[in-house]
Amino acid sequence: MKYSSATSRQSIHASEGALIELRSLSKSYITPAGRTPALRGVNLSISPGEFAVVRGKSGAGKSTLVNMIVGIDRPDQGEIWVAGVAVHQLSEDELARWRGKNLGVVFQFFQLLPSIDLVQNVMMPMEFLGLYTPKERRQRALNLLEHVGLGGHTHKRPAEISGGQQQRVAIARALANDPPILVADEPTGNLDSRTSNEILDLFSFLNTQGKTLLIVTHDKNVAARASREIEIADGQIISSGSIDASPRAVSTNLNASLSMTRGNQL
Repeated sequence: MKYSSATSRQSIHASEGALIELRSLSKSYITPAGRTPALRGVNLSISPGEFAVVRGKSGAGKSTLVNMIVGIDRPDQGEIWVAGVAVHQLSEDELARWRGKNLGVVFQFFQLLPSIDLVQNVMMPMEFLGLYTPKERRQRALNLLEHVGLGGHTHKRPAEISGGQQQRVAIARALANDPPILVADEPTGNLDSRTSNEILDLFSFLNTQGKTLLIVTHDKNVAARASREIEIADGQIISSGSIDASPRAVSTNLNASLSMTRGNQL
């Protein structure tokens, strides 16, 4: 995939070894009370294969940080580099296609289309980029739903399954184009504790398969699964470090159900 020549020329300025890098990132919003800063000169670097969580109180800037990385919002100042691409310099068209290929995004409220079945929901990212033939897209969507434990529900619509199952569909959709990075904003926020643990098992497994994870959360249980915790307050990162704990083992049943051949890799 090609981007603007300016972006290509400047890609050498991304730090070696960093998959995601934010430099002096600032963002403010206009509110009835005036201009309100959401991010204040944030610097952050995330390496390939990390399972990083961003924690902080409501209004600390967590969601704004994620929106910057995935290109949903634009910074007032600073730079965003992902896999050597200057995201802050991409046009809207370039950004949409780049995001579709390089990032899998999982939202708190699932964002599934209610009028189509689960297979069609998972096929959408592939259709947007024109990847695979129609037959291959459908087979890949079926494989992904099978491997997130929803093989028996493929022809249902989102309203016909539980919230936890909808989140699994959202994860399958995020994996449709095999992106190297998964970004999730409060992915367990609307789930009960048992279902949350199942979703976290799935994230942990994907991390062992080489996916880089960045998860925004206020849930300490999510942070306990990660390899790194980043704390943000008042739009600034106040701490960032590795978590000295062994990753929680993923259940044998989950490993068995999610194992895929190289050709159908998540």
